[in-house]
Parts: sequence; C-alpha cells; structure tokens
Amino acid sequence: MLSRRGVRRWVSSAMVGVALLSGASAVGVSSVSAAPLPNTGSSDGPAAAEPTTTPATQASIDRIEPITDRWLRVFVRSPAMSRVVEVQVLLPRERNHPRPTVYMLDGRSASPTSNNWTEQGHADEFFEDKAVNVVLTVGGPASFYTDWQQADPVLGTNMWETFLAKELPPLIDTEFDGNGRNAVMGVSMGAEAAMMLAFRQPKLYMAVAAHSGCFSMGTDIGQAQVRAVVATYRGEPDNMFGRQNDPAWLDHDVLLNADALRGKAIYLSVGSGLPGKYDTPSNPDMTSTIGFGGPLEAATNACTLRLAERLGTLGIPVTSHFRLTGTHSWPYWRDELAKSWPTVSRPLGVA
Repeated sequence: MLSRRGVRRWVSSAMVGVALLSGASAVGVSSVSAAPLPNTGSSDGPAAAEPTTTPATQASIDRIEPITDRWLRVFVRSPAMSRVVEVQVLLPRERNHPRPTVYMLDGRSASPTSNNWTEQGHADEFFEDKAVNVVLTVGGPASFYTDWQQADPVLGTNMWETFLAKELPPLIDTEFDGNGRNAVMGVSMGAEAAMMLAFRQPKLYMAVAAHSGCFSMGTDIGQAQVRAVVATYRGEPDNMFGRQNDPAWLDHDVLLNADALRGKAIYLSVGSGLPGKYDTPSNPDMTSTIGFGGPLEAATNACTLRLAERLGTLGIPVTSHFRLTGTHSWPYWRDELAKSWPTVSRPLGVA
C-alpha cells in the first residue's frame, strides 16, 4: 500500500514532460477576467425563470436563459464563489419522471462562455436521446475545479468543489427533477478534477469517467505539473493548496486516496501519443496536436496506467481503454464519450 512518503518520492519522467509542456504553453495566454457575472435581467421564453430571493448564505438560481428548448444557461448565485456562476444544462426528451444527472468538467482552457464538451465534444448530440440531465461547467480555467485556499488576483475566487458538490446538486435536482443519482466525467485537467471529486465526495457520485488525465498531485513532479498548469493562466499556485509541503496536496492526490473510489463505476481512457486517425492534414490543428498533444498524451498515458495499476492492486474494478494511437485532442475524447457511456450509465439505472 502506498504511504504518503512513498507517493511523494515517486518520480516519473513522463510527468516531467507534462510539467514542461504545460509550462511552455504559457506563451501568449491572456489574463482571465474574474469579474462577477451580471446579476440583473432575465431572458424571455418558456424556459426562463424569475430570480429567486433567498438569504445571501444560501445558493439559489438567479435566472435561466434558453439556448434551445432543451439546452439552457443556468445562472446560480453562489455564496462559496462570491458571484453568480453559469452552468449549462442539457435536458432529455422525456421529462415526465425523475432522472439522474451527469456533471461534465472542462479542460485547462475552460471558456467563460461555453464548455468544450459541447463545442468540440458534441455532447449535446450524444445526449439527445439519453434519459439524463447533463450539467456542464462554464469557466474555471486552470482551477482544477477544486476549493482554493485563497482568492487569486488573476483567477479570482475558486471554490469549485463546494459549488459543484454542495451548492449546485440540490438546485439541479429541485429545478430539473433529478433523482439524486449522479456521475461526473472530465477531460485533461477536468479528468483529474473528476477523480478528485469522486473520492472526496464518495456519497455524491456513483460513476466517474476520466479521459487523458494525471492523478498524482501529491508527488513532487505531480505537483509541479499542476503548478505549471495554473501558471499558464498567470495564477499563483500557492493560492490553490499552499506551499509545496502543505498537506492539502496529499489530500487531493487520487492515487494516495484511491481506496475511497471503491464501489464506484470507473472508466479511464488515454491515447499513446502517436499520431492516430484524427491527426491528418484534414485536421487544421494537426501541427499542434502532433507536436504538442502527442508528447502530452504520452505523459498522461503513463499517469493513467499508474492509476489503473493502483486500482487493480486495491481490487477495485476499472474499465480502461488504452488506445494504441491518438494525441491529446478533442476528436478522441468525443469518441470516448460514447465508449465510456455503458460504464457510466449502468449504476445510474439508465438503459
């Protein structure tokens, strides 16, 4: 069994590659505005809701704005985040009975206006015939969707774990007839975040899917990788979990706390980093996905293998898909959404 000292001493050359690649990508990244979302006004239409008046210490839905009749922008007043936070919700065709909810976390470059699971992963199309609510985060670049110890001058107040696990689910279940069965999935930065939420909130999520992530932030090199990601958006990494020896880094290490995943349905996927079927001249991002996404995916392959082996040692079942090719890019994660669904949907009771 891994000890805290042992996990901190573990060093992987692949993780070094992640840290270096993440740091290199800082060039040209603009600062992220942490200004609160506007709190006034509501949208016309059948899905729009009147602002809710509640005490400032209690989260509430501020307003709902339809993108389509089944794709909504939901604005939540979050005491933890000290602002109104947008999430997007996909609703099923049939809404005459309670249903499970799938929470989908974005990657490092999370947009303040959308989620890459719909923009590039086509999740709206995939879930069009699925009997679940889908909640997509909006914003939170380089945040790892966790609770930071301090507000950051650039990245603002990040209390994502409290927001996602405590404030948001009761509102979603009440407003959209959720039945209390939840799953969480993420890609890249969001993959590590999904696994952290799954073990830190063991009663909330029944299933978790993580695509192309790293999961050992309690190690020196794993922490260096996380710090490099935060630095790409000019955040101060110490504001997340403190200085290098702060025990909070170990408290969020998935490998170290993997036993808390027992009883959950788990799906892991990653490519090898070698060019695959989507890394062709017809892909306008081919150069960056091969030159940057290739080595990065090779590094996350090592990370994912280590987690799969750790779960195996603990006797915790896991469904893993290690692709022989494929870079760190959205076409592959779009495919993995469909491949992971049987694992994720089964404990949710969705046919």
